[in-house]
Amino acid sequence: MFWILAAGMTAIVAFAIAAPLRRDRAAVQPAAAYDLRVYRDQLAEVDRDLERGVIGAEDADRLRAEIGRKVLDADRRLARGVTAGQGGRPLWAVAVLGVLLLGAGLLYWREGVPNAPDMPLAERLAAAEAVYRDRPAQAEAEAAAMPRPGPDLGQLDPDYLAMIDQLRAAVERNPDDPRGLDLLATNEMRLGNISAARAAQQRLVDVLGDQADAAQLMQLATLMIEAAGGLITPEAEAVLARSLARDPDQPQARYLQGVLLIQNGRPDRAFPIWRRLLEQGPDDAPWIPSIRAAIDELAWLAGQPDYRAPASAAAAAPGPDAQDLEAARDLPPEARQQMIEGMVASLQDRLASQGGTPEEWARLIGALSVLGDRDQARAILSEARLRFGGRPEALAPIDAAAADAGLDP
Repeated sequence: MFWILAAGMTAIVAFAIAAPLRRDRAAVQPAAAYDLRVYRDQLAEVDRDLERGVIGAEDADRLRAEIGRKVLDADRRLARGVTAGQGGRPLWAVAVLGVLLLGAGLLYWREGVPNAPDMPLAERLAAAEAVYRDRPAQAEAEAAAMPRPGPDLGQLDPDYLAMIDQLRAAVERNPDDPRGLDLLATNEMRLGNISAARAAQQRLVDVLGDQADAAQLMQLATLMIEAAGGLITPEAEAVLARSLARDPDQPQARYLQGVLLIQNGRPDRAFPIWRRLLEQGPDDAPWIPSIRAAIDELAWLAGQPDYRAPASAAAAAPGPDAQDLEAARDLPPEARQQMIEGMVASLQDRLASQGGTPEEWARLIGALSVLGDRDQARAILSEARLRFGGRPEALAPIDAAAADAGLDP
């Protein structure tokens, strides 16, 4: 059916373009022929005016002579035009059209899929199931993934690197210590050692067994996916399923569930998951930009071409910034303290319940340090590093805030 429609449309377009070129140019009168008719009409008008007495005989002779010269000139131009037009049809234009059609066919033959058969819905679903079933295992995917550049150790604090070495040695001595494994996985992520971080997180989940919570399982799945070059393997999918079993509403796991369905050719099942995540927000959640960038195309692929993504809501108050603190200087000390504490508490509650950007976590760390609550600032720093440990670029503002506040790395 496709080839019949394509061939028919090509033939119609080619005929529409070539039809004017096929006309016999001898049947088209040149401008000189129209001029001759006008001049003959003018001569007849002169005769009529002379008969009615509008003009005299002398004026009539003068007009006839002037129009006669124009008639001779038009006749010469008509003769030259006929001679030049005897070359026939503009074959070069038809040749150009043929070259364009041939080029279009060759381009499709190279870039298209001319031998692809029709794929009814049942066959497409079967093909998607085959892709899903034939995914590589975790070890195979990690081996095939492009190698990651190692961290630039020369740019890191030597004391911090020494602490990491001590942590590795401590975990090696006591491999079943959950706290040590948690710290090791977090810091290996900070260094960009994804394979080492995944191994530590896997050991942590194995040690905890059924006591592993949804966040710990989610962190393991994320590290497995990153180590596999972004592919969600059967093993990573199983960990995601365990995480969702602990917390069915966990947004990160639901987002990755949508990614899994997209990777395996099921946009119809991924779309409702991402749609709900987008509608639930919040707008500053780390998964929202990716969803918002792809949701329109995903809706079209899912058979929902009329879907329109909800408009981005205004971001909630991000907590006290430099301008807020400057404005609070004119308040009495007690009122200023209450104002800052209220904004910090509001930001802390929102980040705990909805999440936020790395910059907002960094702002909260700095604000708590200014208020003198360094223990709480350290706790927030640890949580932020756990949340964004797999994204070195997201850790940059958090680490900068920790350094400005003089907190432990």
